[in-house]
Amino acid sequence: MTLEIVSQAKCFGGTQATYQHASTATGTAMRLAVFTPPQAAHGPVPVLWFLSGLTCTEENFTVKAGAQRLAAELGVMLVAPDTSPRGEGVPDDADKAYDFGLGAGFYVDATEAPWAQHYRMRTYLEQELPALISSTLPADMTRQGITGHSMGGHGALTIALRSPARFRSVSAFAPIVSPMNCPWGEKALTGYLGPDRTAWRAYDACALIEDGARVPDILVDQGSADSFLTTQLKPELLEAACATAGQPLTLRRQDGYDHSYFFIASFIADHLAWHAERLLR
Repeated sequence: MTLEIVSQAKCFGGTQATYQHASTATGTAMRLAVFTPPQAAHGPVPVLWFLSGLTCTEENFTVKAGAQRLAAELGVMLVAPDTSPRGEGVPDDADKAYDFGLGAGFYVDATEAPWAQHYRMRTYLEQELPALISSTLPADMTRQGITGHSMGGHGALTIALRSPARFRSVSAFAPIVSPMNCPWGEKALTGYLGPDRTAWRAYDACALIEDGARVPDILVDQGSADSFLTTQLKPELLEAACATAGQPLTLRRQDGYDHSYFFIASFIADHLAWHAERLLR
């Protein structure tokens, strides 16, 4: 497999690029955005993955978060994949709802028709894309961190909890902490995985922690003015699961902040510094 350059530009001494490649996991073309810091000219650099939320593509984080300046200073590569497969023949929600189908892959491997053929984002992110990046980009895959927003925060937490040896650091912005216990998650997991809730537990951060999964520590930022706070995000469930299990968690409730990228941009520097402390040791 190879990465085809869709666009690239010099950015803070490094390169911001959008790539495309043929994915065997999804059976489609997939896009991702990668910021390569200037330090990569001298050797492989640590990698921080950012998983985006509902309706997003690889572009949202790249153009809205303002992460490149500090990533260039720290010498960290930023990798932002798309949120679902796309293209001709890829099914979408019949009602074109924003919370299911295109742009709403929930980072699962679907088992239900017609989603199972293409919606294999877990395999894509846990196996295929890391191998591709390792073979084509100046990335030090022994030093990986992962973060994300909303649905992507759910993805970051669950992927890290399932693969603790792969990641040195994990954080999230306003994550869906328990898809099993919110309308977004119940709709998505039912549609992609079927009604058996035991199959859902591998995609629920709270359930994974209850079932014994552990990472060294977790950083979460959550805005108090987030309109999805009480109905969809429910950070108190993660707080309770971590407290019961003895899983270290830093949960920061940020007064007055909402669910937007203005919130992410306000605290992205804190997250980059937190990841860099662990990735650059």
